Amino acid sequence: MEIYDSEMLYKDIAQYKQMESASVEIIGETVLKKPIYSVTVGKGPFLVHWNAGFHGNEWITSKVIMDILGELVEALEDGRELEGLNVRKIFDQITLQVVPMVNMDGVDLAIHGLEKAGGYTDLILNCNQINKTFTSWKANIRGVDLNKQFPAGWKVEKERKPAQPSFRDFPGYAPLTEPEARAMADLLKNNDIERVLCFHSQGEVIYFGYQNKRPMNSQRVVENFQRASGYEPICTFDSHAGMKDWFIDNYRKEGYTIEVGKGINPLPLSQYTSILNKVRPIALLSLLPN
Repeated sequence: MEIYDSEMLYKDIAQYKQMESASVEIIGETVLKKPIYSVTVGKGPFLVHWNAGFHGNEWITSKVIMDILGELVEALEDGRELEGLNVRKIFDQITLQVVPMVNMDGVDLAIHGLEKAGGYTDLILNCNQINKTFTSWKANIRGVDLNKQFPAGWKVEKERKPAQPSFRDFPGYAPLTEPEARAMADLLKNNDIERVLCFHSQGEVIYFGYQNKRPMNSQRVVENFQRASGYEPICTFDSHAGMKDWFIDNYRKEGYTIEVGKGINPLPLSQYTSILNKVRPIALLSLLPN
């Protein structure tokens, strides 16, 4: 098992470009002009969205969902079941859209350090001055936390989080200033998505509401996730301006933030198999439309 950076993602994406059962789209670019990829599988009317890699040092989430996507596509092409699920039948009923690494600039910086600064060296050093390495880096390359960029309670985060670029938690000077966040917001605006799963680390919990708002069926769905994984459901948490928050607040549809694993980010690769085995049933259950 190896670290999972943007180059490894590109190699995996290249394989999907050759497959008849999947389509690949560039939905935007990072600050450093790296393409943000979306992979789509299926032809059903119920659109499910997964994303990962919002935070630089949470890159293990990208590897997890890409591996699960790979298992699904392989089962689809082979015409066999996966964990007891008829994959071909599922993908006649649903469409799965996956954005596996939103924050490639931050991921590469967290893994490789200043060699991936791309002209932002001075800013990054200023943002990161209390840290000796970049393993704590969550933000994008401009020091903005991409999961505090969405217009759902953004002003609350502005008042209590860092007021200037930082390695973590700075929500930006306004909502959706960063190209990565805008790309994800546009994806929600331009697609009739029914269910959003945002994979982060860590905590082994699932957040499924925002300000006590949630669709009626969210409780039932998250209880199924809990039974399958052991992850604890939490409806409302004192946090704002995340993608899941805005999706629930703006669209009144199902949104879930799944915090994989336990420990200090970046989670050690020794946890990978355990994480994969707990997240896989959540991911598969998310493909059941009702």
